[in-house]
Amino acid sequence: MKKKVIIMGAAGRDFHNFNLYYRDNQDYEVLAFTATQIPDIDDRKYPAELAGILYPQGIPIFAEEELVNLIKKFDVDQVVFAYSDVTHERVMHNASIVNAAGVDFVLMGVRNSRVKTTIPLVTICATRTGCGKSQTTRKVVKVLKEKGLKVASIRHPMPYGDLVTQKIQRFAVLADLEKHKCTIEEMEEYEPHIEMGSIIYAGVDYEAIVREAEKEADVIVWDGGNNDTPFYTSDKELQIVVVDPHRPGDELSYYPGETNLRLADVIVINKIDSADPEGIQIVRDNIRSINPKAKIIDAASPLTVDNFELIMDARVLVVEDGPTLTHGEMTYGAGIVAAEKYGAKEFVDPREAAVGTIADTFEKYPDIGILLPAMGYGKQQIKDLEDTINAVDCDVIIIATPIDLRRIVKINKPAVQVKYELQEIGHPTIEDVLKDF
Repeated sequence: MKKKVIIMGAAGRDFHNFNLYYRDNQDYEVLAFTATQIPDIDDRKYPAELAGILYPQGIPIFAEEELVNLIKKFDVDQVVFAYSDVTHERVMHNASIVNAAGVDFVLMGVRNSRVKTTIPLVTICATRTGCGKSQTTRKVVKVLKEKGLKVASIRHPMPYGDLVTQKIQRFAVLADLEKHKCTIEEMEEYEPHIEMGSIIYAGVDYEAIVREAEKEADVIVWDGGNNDTPFYTSDKELQIVVVDPHRPGDELSYYPGETNLRLADVIVINKIDSADPEGIQIVRDNIRSINPKAKIIDAASPLTVDNFELIMDARVLVVEDGPTLTHGEMTYGAGIVAAEKYGAKEFVDPREAAVGTIADTFEKYPDIGILLPAMGYGKQQIKDLEDTINAVDCDVIIIATPIDLRRIVKINKPAVQVKYELQEIGHPTIEDVLKDF
């Protein structure tokens, strides 16, 4: 008898686990996915074209709130939990709900959820969303390219559109962003790679993706998402994990961030320039308690601001990276730091001006600070973001997203862009660990 399965996810790890382990597995029947975190993912299907010969009708996707009813409806045997950046407590609440419904709760290990690549691999992951993976990845790619190596980066999935057409995506020029109809969240991750002359892949089928990347690379760089574990392994691999001393203790209390911490060869303690010494020490002690063999890199993420003089004595609206503020739970970021550094007079709260899906985001995540998350999962949400920004009564917009929003939305006020790069403090550095690797 086949085991009947539901996979809990957020349009990323769930699809990968299915593709790699369940898709052609005659011992299981995946009856549904449930979805959370990402808007407008439920009420869709994982398409038959990707689901394989065992699923000619595809697989339906439901809202996570329907889980208990779905367990009863489909007479399910086990539920697989497959998304990231949630507390250990929340994982066990989900386990309790599933167990109380009478079925097994499953967390897949790394052995059954990684594709093996044939070439050297560097993975960059984190213990929370917003630790600083992106600038760390850029630094790794830069160092490898300076050594004359051909590098292909592969980004954790963000399949928010047509899943069939997104099976394999390759980004080498800015026009590729429009070609693949990227959301703001996707552009934030892909555009910096393109601007530095690097190639980055993403999509849905990560075995197919890596086989394409292997054709043009000496080294694969895994650019992780949230605090998820890598999708790949290799006979020669280096696992780099970034931690955030602004949230000390989270490295041991979020799933699967702690898994990353235990797997790491190298751990980057980022934002040392702006974190409290006590928080830095807590993180350092926690690293040593569970992974004493890991090399530790101390690092900062110093920021630069174009036209910074506009901030002085101004009433400012700060726009930060959306996922970092929502399920990353940060209440401030580089934009707030820049505003304080350059003497802003007042932070303007955007809540009263928020419209549509942006207002919905504030309702769903009420603990967001006095700033605006740059949510842009589709055309309507991008329009809502633009309308919200333009309705806020302020003097200057501080854009602290990885891309310049002025290229995506029309802003009716003066705006400045905050950028940040990784800067190691002392030794070892990224170059040191890559040289050893």
